[in-house]
Amino acid sequence: MKFGKLDRAPSYRMLAETVEREILEGRLRPGDKLPTETAFAEQFAVNRSTVREGIRLLEESGLVRREGGRRLFVARPETADLASRMSRAMVMHEVTFRELWETMMALEPMAAELAAANAQPEHLEALAANLAETKALLADTVAVARLDIAFHALIAEAAGNRALLLAREALGQLFYPAFETVISGIPSAPERLLVAHGQVFRHIQAGNAAEARLWMERHIKDFKRGFDRLGLDLAAPIALPKQKRA
Repeated sequence: MKFGKLDRAPSYRMLAETVEREILEGRLRPGDKLPTETAFAEQFAVNRSTVREGIRLLEESGLVRREGGRRLFVARPETADLASRMSRAMVMHEVTFRELWETMMALEPMAAELAAANAQPEHLEALAANLAETKALLADTVAVARLDIAFHALIAEAAGNRALLLAREALGQLFYPAFETVISGIPSAPERLLVAHGQVFRHIQAGNAAEARLWMERHIKDFKRGFDRLGLDLAAPIALPKQKRA
């Protein structure tokens, strides 16, 4: 594939946008090999430092990866990377916990309903393992919060809807601190969570979409009751989870 000469500044951004357009319009596919930096410079009629800056933007967006430190390939952005960027955007827009919870109330029951219709044996196996681990670690509130986030992510995967999976991933990242606060602050919370997860799983396993949705709605509403009980402010802006030091 040949690229034409750039005629607008900044050239590195135009280079990145041109390659991105080729990828998004399907003319370049994940796994396709890209030209070398030298070839890019020749095709775009720019210097190699401009090429490197353009490639840096593409790498940061997850659309390009390097193999062996040199060769460039088209990549498919990882879900976690996309969610991380979306999380930062929501923090910058001062999205509140109430807005986050309202969105969870829309997405999580839908995910459970779809999972009841679409879950494959490997999804059910992963959910069962999550439940068993949650039960075994019920006294460890940090672990229970982590497993709760993982349980919801597994249901989203089982739903078989990629748009839903991508849309809710950032929510899980941002909700983690609140889940941990509620689970550690209310003694009955871990047991209530385990019961709700068990019911959601049972109905997904049985293919009962309506009941899976109903129990997920109860579960998300129960979380809000815990939030209110602790006197936490739903109108407060969300924040990124703090990085734990090793």
